[in-house]
Parts: sequence; C-alpha cells; structure tokens
Amino acid sequence: MKNFKRTTITTALPYANGPVHIGHLAGVYVPADIYARYLRLQGEEVLMIGGSDEHGVPITIKAKNEGITPQDVVDRYHTIIKKSFEDFGITFDVYSRTTSETHKKTASDYFKKLYEKGEFVEKTSEQYYDEEAKQFLADRYITGTCPHCKNEGAYGDQCEACGTSLNPLDLINPKSTFTGSTPVLKETKHWYLPLDKHEDWLKEWILNGHKEWKSNVYGQCKSWLDSGLQPRAVTRDLDWGVPVPVENAEGKVLYVWFDAPIGYISNTIELLPDTWEKWWKDPETKLVHFIGKDNIVFHCIMFPAMLKAEGSFILPENVPANEFLNLEGDKISTSKNWAVWLHEYLMDFPNKQDVLRYVLTANAPETKDNDFTWKDFQARNNNELVAIFGNFVNRALVLTHKYFEGKIPARGELTDYDKETLQEFENVKQEMEKLLTVYRFRDALKEAMNLARIGNKYLADTEPWKLAKTDMARVATIMNVSLQITANLAIAFEPFLPFSSAKLRQMLNMQSFKWSDLGNFDVLKDEHQLNQPELLFEKIEDEVIEAQVQKLLDTKKANEASNYKPNVIKETIAFDDFLKLDIRVGTVLACQKVPKADKLLEFKIDDGMGGRTIVSGIAAHYSPEDLIGKQVCFIANLAPRKLKGIESQGMILSAENADGRLVVINPLSEVLAGSEVK
Repeated sequence: MKNFKRTTITTALPYANGPVHIGHLAGVYVPADIYARYLRLQGEEVLMIGGSDEHGVPITIKAKNEGITPQDVVDRYHTIIKKSFEDFGITFDVYSRTTSETHKKTASDYFKKLYEKGEFVEKTSEQYYDEEAKQFLADRYITGTCPHCKNEGAYGDQCEACGTSLNPLDLINPKSTFTGSTPVLKETKHWYLPLDKHEDWLKEWILNGHKEWKSNVYGQCKSWLDSGLQPRAVTRDLDWGVPVPVENAEGKVLYVWFDAPIGYISNTIELLPDTWEKWWKDPETKLVHFIGKDNIVFHCIMFPAMLKAEGSFILPENVPANEFLNLEGDKISTSKNWAVWLHEYLMDFPNKQDVLRYVLTANAPETKDNDFTWKDFQARNNNELVAIFGNFVNRALVLTHKYFEGKIPARGELTDYDKETLQEFENVKQEMEKLLTVYRFRDALKEAMNLARIGNKYLADTEPWKLAKTDMARVATIMNVSLQITANLAIAFEPFLPFSSAKLRQMLNMQSFKWSDLGNFDVLKDEHQLNQPELLFEKIEDEVIEAQVQKLLDTKKANEASNYKPNVIKETIAFDDFLKLDIRVGTVLACQKVPKADKLLEFKIDDGMGGRTIVSGIAAHYSPEDLIGKQVCFIANLAPRKLKGIESQGMILSAENADGRLVVINPLSEVLAGSEVK
C-alpha cells in the first residue's frame, strides 16, 4: 500500500433545500469525522472539506412554492445545516457553499477548460417547453398521468405513487406546473461529457486497480461499467445555477451533478488560495470521498472522468460509501417528515451528541441498509455507555478521590490478573489502526468499547472497596491500573465520542495526548492530580423514548391522513365577497377554558379598538397559557353569536393540519393590535 504525505477528505455536499437528519450523519459525516480525527491524532496532515449543494431544480421548486427566491431558500438551510454539523463536532476545515463567488468562478473555469480541450460533445434534442412561461421545463416542472399506475399527479422524472422512474415523454396529458398549459416539444442544444470515451481506463482503474474497495461500491461500479457508459449532459435549461460560460448559451446552467463536486475544489481554493493545488494535484496526496450509496456512480465514475479529462488532478484512492439508514423500519423521507432532524434532536437531547454518534456508528450501514430505532438508541445508551463505559470511569475516579485524595497512587507489584488485564490492551492500538485504516469504523468502535468492558470487569473482580480496610498497597495498584485504563479510553474514544473524551480528559486533568499513547500504561504519572469526577453519561428513561416514538406515530398518522383526505376547493366566490371580510390582528390578553365545554376557549383580545371577547373551539389543541401574550388573526366583522352563554365577537383563524390538528394563524413578526390583514 502506497504511503502518502497528506490526505484530502471530501464529504458529500448536503442539498440545501432542508435540514440534515440522522441518515446523513450515519452515512457520511460521522464516518468522515472519525477518519479525520484519527489521522490528526496520528499527526498526519489532513484537510476535511464540506459545503452545501445549492443549485438544481428542487430548490427552485421549493422557492416557487414558498413565494421566495432560490437564494432565500439556500441561505436559510445552509445556516441550519452548518450549525448542525458544528453542534455534532464534525471537524470541517472548510464548510462553504456552491453559490459562493469562488465556486462560480472555479466551476465556470473548469467547464471552459474542458470545452476548449474538446472534451465535450454537442447534441440537439427535443424537450418540453412552456410557451406561456417562455422557458424549457425541467422534469420536475412537468406533471401528468403515470402510464403505469394512472396516478394523475406524476412528475416528469418519477411517479411518487408507484415509485417508477419516468421520462417526461412517458406522461399522459403532460402539464406545466408554471402555467398549467400543455407544453410543446422544442429543440435545444446541450453539451455532454462522453463517458463512453472514458470507459476503458475506468474499467482498468476500478475493476483491476481497486479491488480493495468496499463490496457495495465495487459492485455498483462494475454493474454500470458492464452495462456500458453513455454520454451525459453537463448543461441544462434553467435560470438557477452557474451560467454556461460560452457564446449562445443564454438560459443554460451547469448541471448540478457536474457543478457540485467541483465544490470540493472551490471550497479548498476559498480556504487555501495559494496552496490548494497540493491537496488536489500532488501525487503524494491521498484523496478519499465519503458519500452515501446514491452518490457512488457520481464519485467513482463521473467525477473521476471529469478529473481525468482536465488532466492535472489526482484521482480518488478510496470511496468508502455507506448504504442507507432506515428509521423504525421505514425509509427515511424528508418530504413525509419521516426523519430525526439533527437540530430537533439536540432540542430534545441537549448535550447528548455523543450518544447519537455512538449509536449511529455502532449500527452503521457500512455494507447494507440498517435500521435506527429509539428502543435500540435507549438500550445502547443505558446498557453500554452508562452501565459499562460510564460506570467504570465513575467508580475509578470516585474511589481515587475517596482513598487517595484524587492523586494517582503508585503502582506496586502486579498480580497475574493485573498482567492479564494489561496484556489485553497491548494489541488494541494495532487492531484499531487496522480497522480504521480500511474504514471499518463500526468494528473499531467495538474494540474501544471492549476496553471499557475489560476495565469494568477488572474493577468488579478486584473489589478495591473491600480491600481498603486491610490492604491499601493493593488498592493503590488496582486504582493505578484502573486509571491508566481510563486514560487509554479517553484516547481510544476520541475519534468516535469527542465531547465525552474531552470531558473525561478534563476530569483526568489530561492536558495533552497522542494516539501513540494508546496501549501505554504510564500515561498518568504518580501523584498526578485529578479533577472532580462527573457522570460521563446518564440514563435515558422510558417516557423520553416513548415521546419520540409517539412523535413518529403522529407523523405516520398525518401522512396517512394526507394520503386519503382530498383537498377540495370550495365554491368560487367573487372578489367583492372577499373584500367584505375584515380580518385583523389582535393580542391575546387573557384566555381560559369555558366551563362544561371541552372544545371551547374564551379569549380577551386587544383589538386596538377597546377590546373584545371571542370564543374559539381549539381547546383540544392548545392550553390557555400557551396563547396568552400571542398575536392571532381574527374576523372582526362577523355577526356576534352566543356560545355557552358567552357572546363571541368574531372568529379566530386557524389552519387544519393533515392529522386534524388546528394551528392558530399569526403574523411572522409583531404588528400593532388592530392591524388589518390584506
């Protein structure tokens, strides 16, 4: 195996049209972070690159649906995504974005170089065109009837009802989502990367040169190569993306599959404008892509073809892609909200980043899809992190403070059992290195946890608390051995559980450490002063887990309701009828339940006109204290009516969710009471 001077680590660019969830973390970012932390502990030169993928059709669709610009969409989610990664300790050296000026220039220059070298082929084809909107339609901007299941809301690229991949030309009665008109076929010219031209060297490079790649990666590549490669369009008709930098290419942008991986390079240039080339062009640099299985072909076939066509870049040494993580037996779905979002997890489990990192690594989908369940999450926390790792560390530190004033006692003569215990640690560094080097992070974590099991068993077997009355010299040796094991655990778990490792090192007063210290039993010197112990982990109770399970059940119920509950528009009204409604904003001054009426709440509203009382049937959805001080929208000119003897002077507006839950309508920012809604 070749020795490299440095390592460039890239992580798949998350798509900035939503937050990131546990599937992203398990598939890409925790494995990449483990590897980067391990290499840094080895003293190696490492660059870990991340960033948001901010171009493409789904972002334009989201912007259109929300009535905002694509830039508004990506600005919102880039911020959320970046903070989630920071909160989970993902140690990017740079985390940028594909809407940066550096990226636009880098991607544009890359295309121009390939264009000038004659690496593209031009093709003219017919695509759907909306004559009213005066633009070509991306597949997702076309809907129609699925030819397979007859679903009338199928998209041009896929029917979400039956899951069949489609071509827009397959649709029956196609319509433009922009105007509702029937699109026409119109000729358009695009540039293609002729992947077939690169097929021979790709076969040699992958199938013969990289047989050590993970079976799931190698197998998918072989399947593609055996089927024969075809030219692939690198441009498309769209107004959101990097403009195609050649003449007569107005209204065309770089296709996101071509644009996004160049983001790895542009983000490096942004961080290191003067020295970036050594990370991308020096043969002494090892390039490793961490991705999910849906990106294997792009990073093993298409991006290498782009790099080879340019001519001066290194090719990836490995692409340790993971499979998918499912959630409670079902595929994670962002559109159906079937996910555990990282930012929400930290709201429900503050300071428990490492618990999730541990569970996702222990259950990592390294070569096949795996399933995350909340019960398994709880069991691994309580039975492994708390009962084994945390229990051993806490007993070792507490007993040292109790018997030796928190100072490392000198080690006396070792018994055979002491020697056997220490001997089990001798090969751990070598074994963990062997596993980490070949990206088997799940097995490497098992090795680290096995050390904690050994320590826990050692203390349980030697029972120093019983010997304290008769043999303090023996207790000193036991505690010294236990504390050396504890220091080893802080090192071994550093790549996996960085927050817990840092907390443990603080308790050990362990200022500095190196990976080479792993397996050393003189890490902590005699008389070294420890800091006060704290619990490293805490038990997670049943009711906490039940709340998470219930949240998912509510989501499933809402999805089922939305599937079967048609959105029927009421009878059309004249604009003048709408103008008759006087909708105002008011502030809730007081709110209470109406006696003997389970559904009713009585509101006292500051309406900017002296105040009013409104009775609303939302008691099943809100507690009174939740609404006091909040602003609500209400119909001010509704004829008064008596409800349970109370005169209601208006109607508070609510939206009904798919699961039947009512959500009170309120302004995004505070306005004066009595303001009119127009």
